[in-house]
Amino acid sequence: MTSEAEDGPFFLEKVSVLGDSDDEYQYEEVPVDDLSVGSTDHLDGFDKTILSIEESKQDEKAAIRVEGPPVASLIHRPEVIDDFVRNFLLRMGMKRTLQSFQTEWYEMQQKGLLGNEDIGVVPDAYCRNQTLGDEVKRLKSELQKYMTAASKAKDTHVKLQKERDFHRINHKRAVQEKNRLITDIKRLKKHYNSYEPTLRELKHKYELAMKEKMLTKLERDRAVGQVTGLQATLRNLETGKEVMLPPVSGYRAQRSANRGGPTQSALREARGSVENKREQPKTSNTQDSEFPTDSRVNPYLTHAKGPPTHLTRTGGFRQTGSIRGHDLAISSVSLHPRKQIAVTTSDDHQWKMWAVPSGDIIMTGEGHTDWISDSDFHPSGAQLATSSGDACVKVWDFSKASCVLTLPDHTHAVWGVSWHSCGDFLASCSMDNTSKIWDVHSERCRSTLRGHADSVNSIQFLHFANTLLTASADKTLSLWDARTGLCAQTFYGHLHSVNNAVFNLKGDTIGSCDSYGTVKFWDVRHVAPMITVDVGPHPANRVAFDPSGHLLAVASNDGTIKMVEVGTSDVTMLAGHDDAVQAVTFDIGGQFMLSGGSDGSMRVWS
Repeated sequence: MTSEAEDGPFFLEKVSVLGDSDDEYQYEEVPVDDLSVGSTDHLDGFDKTILSIEESKQDEKAAIRVEGPPVASLIHRPEVIDDFVRNFLLRMGMKRTLQSFQTEWYEMQQKGLLGNEDIGVVPDAYCRNQTLGDEVKRLKSELQKYMTAASKAKDTHVKLQKERDFHRINHKRAVQEKNRLITDIKRLKKHYNSYEPTLRELKHKYELAMKEKMLTKLERDRAVGQVTGLQATLRNLETGKEVMLPPVSGYRAQRSANRGGPTQSALREARGSVENKREQPKTSNTQDSEFPTDSRVNPYLTHAKGPPTHLTRTGGFRQTGSIRGHDLAISSVSLHPRKQIAVTTSDDHQWKMWAVPSGDIIMTGEGHTDWISDSDFHPSGAQLATSSGDACVKVWDFSKASCVLTLPDHTHAVWGVSWHSCGDFLASCSMDNTSKIWDVHSERCRSTLRGHADSVNSIQFLHFANTLLTASADKTLSLWDARTGLCAQTFYGHLHSVNNAVFNLKGDTIGSCDSYGTVKFWDVRHVAPMITVDVGPHPANRVAFDPSGHLLAVASNDGTIKMVEVGTSDVTMLAGHDDAVQAVTFDIGGQFMLSGGSDGSMRVWS
């Protein structure tokens, strides 16, 4: 303020403002005549100039449409000193300094204290330094980005190198294995090729032996024919009394039309008798048991004329007890034929005997080296048979509290066992596609039942009969004659692997289930399907008929038990297990039902 009082007032810029002038001049509108487009001769110089400007504008617009929009150009103006300082202060954020600078700068400029060199253009050195400083900052920022990217690329490169080395080692190992296998294959081919001459020689010897056998048979037939002819001739020459020569073994004397020699039927009969004598074993195993006749009467034929009312009512079953006895899944539950005792088998390689329904444990059996799949009580109740994944069948004697018999002839896991009603024979089925019938007295396999094309999943003897029922993963059920080991009948109808099949107590109906939850009932006498019930989509693991035969319990993989009424196909669901239900069975008196599941528990239903 002091400087202003001394030097007098000053102005940033002096401007003179003039008022509006109104000379009241009258403007006259000049009319524009219509001119022809093609002629320009009548136009004066000014009009020609306007027309040429318009034509040039039109040409520029056409060129812009052809060439595209114009590119914006940037005109760089040199920076003056005050703008340079002002930009510097703004960039540094020094706003108060900026205000002081502007006040003093404009004050000095108005007073004329600044020369042209002070307010002129900034020297090129400063501008260049500023430009180079900005460029350095930008380059440093880019350098940092590139260094980060290079570090990542280096890590990726190291990782890829390690992977390459790993795959290279594996490739070398695979090549070595391939070369070794190729060498082994060549060696085996060479070894097998050495057998071809021996095979050809054996085949030639076999053909010669067959030829000699055929010639021997022809010679034998001719000799037998001659002997028979001589016998007939001697009988014809007999006079007075008839002389009977001892006949040749296996042939009948021809007394009628064919007196000159034996017939073809007589030759076949003689040949069959000779072969039968040759094939008959000289000694027999005196310890083998004899199958009982099928003339015995099933005492269950008159058992339970109708369905019990407490079984057919909705909600008729309820859980009354639970026994937690195994750490792993329970695979089967078997009931004693005369006492309220149950045996459970489990994947923990043990079987346990329980008092039902109290749940008191009576006995524990250990001896299998793998999971135990099934068990069955001896008809007398004094023994127990178990099957296991170790391909063995074991027989346990309760009085001796130990295993008394091990049957190891199966080549794969054994799925099920069943006692014959006489107690002398035991049947087993296996994953090796076969079933076997064992004689417990001679401790040997009496016969092997072959016919299924896949694993045989369950097996059961018909009550008081020599008939066996098997269910297989080849989607079929088969009935077998245990005495001959021949398949008597095969049931077709399931579309998936059959997990289990059982007879009812009367033996006239079969219930079966498959891996898609389909349950079928079969008429044994008519060999035909009766009813099909779908309780899926979860697999059905096992089925059991109630004593009356009017109700079928289905152990399902969804943790429930499906109760199917045979007459109406009505389905009732019982829930209680925490995991899949693997086994289900009824008390012979129809008082309660037992079930076992993958949760390691046995549930009591009544």
